[in-house]
Amino acid sequence: MTFDIYAEVKNANRIAISGHINPDGDCIGSSLALYFYLKKRMPDAEIVVFLEEPEAAFAHIPGADIIASDYNEETCFDAFIALDTTSDRMGKATPYFDAAKKTVNIDHHISNASGCGMVNYVEPEASATSEMVVQMIPKEYMDATIASLLYMGIAHDTGVFKYSNTTAKTLRLVAELLEYEFDFSKLLDETFYEKTFMQNRLLGRIVLDSELYYEDKVIVGQAPQALMDEFGAKKSDFSGVVEQLRVTRGVVCAVFLYQKAPGLFKVSMRSATDDVDVSKVAVVFGGGGHVRAAGVDMKGELSEIKQAILREIEKQLI
Repeated sequence: MTFDIYAEVKNANRIAISGHINPDGDCIGSSLALYFYLKKRMPDAEIVVFLEEPEAAFAHIPGADIIASDYNEETCFDAFIALDTTSDRMGKATPYFDAAKKTVNIDHHISNASGCGMVNYVEPEASATSEMVVQMIPKEYMDATIASLLYMGIAHDTGVFKYSNTTAKTLRLVAELLEYEFDFSKLLDETFYEKTFMQNRLLGRIVLDSELYYEDKVIVGQAPQALMDEFGAKKSDFSGVVEQLRVTRGVVCAVFLYQKAPGLFKVSMRSATDDVDVSKVAVVFGGGGHVRAAGVDMKGELSEIKQAILREIEKQLI
């Protein structure tokens, strides 16, 4: 299926593009790529990208300076494009979505199979929303800037092409993007691989204190407020932690929890096999994601949240 996003919004004078809270590489890359594409075809339209402030790792990507994180809820858009998200994960941009004359939802999460817009394009088989956007942009409008953003998005959501969501189609599309000759190595180093000395020390502590459950098939790492205070850590410092836990030999499921606010924890889950569908675990508690990568915010005590998550995982191990 080829989805024509331009046809859906070509009559709009004011367009908003947004994604999910805590925007990752796919969310940011697909949003900015779509912005640059639509500006080429609709130079006179007002197009705004609304996202929470991205992590510092994304500070130097093309378009980073156009991302708006301040909101005026009185603004009404002719069209609102929600990428890589459901309506309940847009954060402060939600009022824009609710008030827009037309809403379009483009996503690849299986937990959002029916979509949340007036017009929906959801493709769970896609490795990333960025993979879907690649196919929406005619070649005459593609350039190195757009290609680099979409490459970044796909690379982030596939763990640099090593997760099971990487398909032959994914790699064919990536090969087409590489024809535009951007510095993909530098892009991946800056946005995916590089860590500060403090982040490496923090990762070491979390791994050191992690615990194994269910015959060593499940690993759990955590960062309570005391640990965050000790290292002066913020949420962006935990990027890649759950992935590192996941590659522990013999482990089929990894869980990482960190404190976002008093009584509120972010839970990230990764599965090494389709036998454990972490999206089903996340959905139980109001979250979502994919079979092998999912997350949810949960309120309560850390120990209680951990046990609740483990009980749901155990149901799939029996």
